[in-house]
Formats: sequence, C-alpha cells, structure tokens
Amino acid sequence: MKLNTTNSAPVIIGGEGVKEVASFVYLGSVVDRQGGTDRDVTARIGKARAAFIMLKNVWASRVIRVATKLRIFNSNVKSVLLYGSETWRTTKATQRRIQTFINTCLRRIFKIKWSDRISNLELWDRAGQKPVVSQILKRKWSWIGHTLRKPPSSITHQALTWNPQGKRKRGRPRNSWGRDTEEEMKSICNNWQDLKKKAQRRVQWRTIISGLCSARGEGPK
Repeated sequence: MKLNTTNSAPVIIGGEGVKEVASFVYLGSVVDRQGGTDRDVTARIGKARAAFIMLKNVWASRVIRVATKLRIFNSNVKSVLLYGSETWRTTKATQRRIQTFINTCLRRIFKIKWSDRISNLELWDRAGQKPVVSQILKRKWSWIGHTLRKPPSSITHQALTWNPQGKRKRGRPRNSWGRDTEEEMKSICNNWQDLKKKAQRRVQWRTIISGLCSARGEGPK
C-alpha cells in the first residue's frame, strides 16, 4: 500500500519486492490507502455480529437474567465491536452504523419488537448504556493520556505528538483523526505540552475525559 503515489519506486525487503495492496490487516485492524476507518468499522461490525449470533442461546434463555446477558454482551460482543476504536475517525454516518448495530442487539436482549414504541434514550437507560460516540471518545482520550505519560522516546508518544512539516495541497484539508483531536483538545488546553502536563495527573485526567464526553458525546438519537 502506498500513501505517496508520486513515488513509484518498489519497496524491497530481504531482497524481495513487497506486493502493493489497497488495504491490509495490522494487529486486528484494517488499514487502507485512503487513511479512513470505514473498512475497519465494517469489519468490526461483522465480527461483533458473528459473536452475537454465536451467543443466540444466551439471548433467548429465560433462565439467564437480563443483567447477566448485558454483562456478556459488553464483554463478548461490544469489546469486539470497539476494538481499536481509539484510532477511529468517526463521521456521523459511521457513528449511526455502530449505534444501530448496538441498538439492534439490545432490543434482541430485551425482547423488544420493532413495532414497540421505545426511544433510543429509553433503551440505553434500561441497558445502562451511553451513546457509542461517548464510549469511543472515552477510549480515545484514555489512550491519549496513557500515551502522553510514556517517555518522549516512546514510538507511540512520538507518533502522537509529531507535527509533520511541509506544504499541503490547496483547498480545504480533509478531516482526519489528528484534526478531530486538535479540535477536541481546544476545550481542554491550547497545545500538546499543556495537555501532556494535565495527563500526568490521572484523577484530573479522568475528570477532563468525563467533561469532554458529556460535552461532545451525545451521538445520534
């Protein structure tokens, strides 16, 4: 996969050319040449759906309590769904896809028919769930705090705070994970150095994340 298509020189490793592909899987996440997350989200939904179907006897059981079913859903299905979501750039459409899948699963667990009139807010309240965009934000900023507490020599620390130089193309730049993060950061502080200082205090950092999720994490109703 090439990000700079103007450079057509082949990549050679161990004397062999590396095959060019449109996307590949790395540590369980799909990476594509467009730099987006749509393919990874689609793959995650597919894996989570398969996990949910495998547990169909649990959801249909009249013996297992709903509270237990919800714990199983969170640990065995939602964990699969949101794996790697810390690095997702989620659009409104993507949020809607993920939330729709979760809502469908919850309705199945509660045995709520589609003909039954119940709002998503009521459904989330019954299940003790928050909007998925809030959950993704929490995971993302928890990871950012963890990364900023690492030494500056850490590769993940360097990758997170790296500011590439050079000219960009004319016109409005495409939204990206980095630009979304910079925008979210404005409600916390002005730059990465200030953010790093705040991240060192874990209790304060958890409070900051809670406020950020409350302000930005309402998600699609």
